[in-house]
Amino acid sequence: MNSFPSNPRIAVVGSGALGCYYGGRLVQHGHDVHFLMRSDFDHVHAHGLHIQSHAGDFDLAPDQLRVYRDPANMPPADLVIVTLKATANHAFPSLISPLLADHTAILTLQNGLGNEQQLADLFGQQRIIGGLAFACINRIAPGQILHTDYGLIKIGEFGRPPSPRLQTIAQLFQGSNIPCEILADLNAGRWEKLIWNVPFNALGAALNVTTDRLINNPAGQTLVRQIMEEVIAIAHADGVNLDPALIDKNINRSLTMGPYRTSMQMDRQNHRPIELQSILGQPLQVARSHALATPHIQMLYQLLATQIRSLQDPVIE
Repeated sequence: MNSFPSNPRIAVVGSGALGCYYGGRLVQHGHDVHFLMRSDFDHVHAHGLHIQSHAGDFDLAPDQLRVYRDPANMPPADLVIVTLKATANHAFPSLISPLLADHTAILTLQNGLGNEQQLADLFGQQRIIGGLAFACINRIAPGQILHTDYGLIKIGEFGRPPSPRLQTIAQLFQGSNIPCEILADLNAGRWEKLIWNVPFNALGAALNVTTDRLINNPAGQTLVRQIMEEVIAIAHADGVNLDPALIDKNINRSLTMGPYRTSMQMDRQNHRPIELQSILGQPLQVARSHALATPHIQMLYQLLATQIRSLQDPVIE
């Protein structure tokens, strides 16, 4: 799996805000990208994509885009980029299998824990690369993406040290106006991102408030910090030692975002399934396996589970 083409054919599975932005940047810089698209297919097929970005606006006309409703109609890819919500992971076999050749690598840019393992169980660990996207990106209308801040991607091999193909993929992103770093330890990177994702996604969804309202007052900021401390404690129990200074780093970074709505908050507002299990449930399972008390995260999980009429994933009792 170390041999990887310098100009790969790329498939984007899950062409929402994240997939359209990163895939669009790759198209903008001349790469061969194929988008699996459902709800926005008709609009994008007719009108293309419009990206408003703090890193530079751009438009992609319909004749610049290759969009599909059905993965069976897509060509085999060298690189599959998975930007589905983790609530749709049950569809991995039907959506990804038609895109695979013997050498195909799969990069997941999904939130939370457990996505790489699910992909590895289905398609083989040697294919799997994990990625973390640090970006404020929302879909504001069909075919219209708003990118207000950040944009960094960090990528790492799943269960293996960095490889030549990882360097090739990082260079692919870097050459397309997408900052990209290589992770020596993907698991540590996942836990580090959860320091932000657990409090802001969960509280945003539970309270229906933007990130600025969570931390622009002492009570909210204290609560966010307590949840971050619990994430760090779970990571430590899982063998990942994270610097407590990351709490201040994440708080300070969030203060620059303005009134940002997280993906979980937007999913709740739009009556879509939320990524409760991958962002909260999986960390709680790790905590329980180590008999570690995490009362704030447990309460948030139970609160959100109570508010949701039905969950795709089982509720932790």
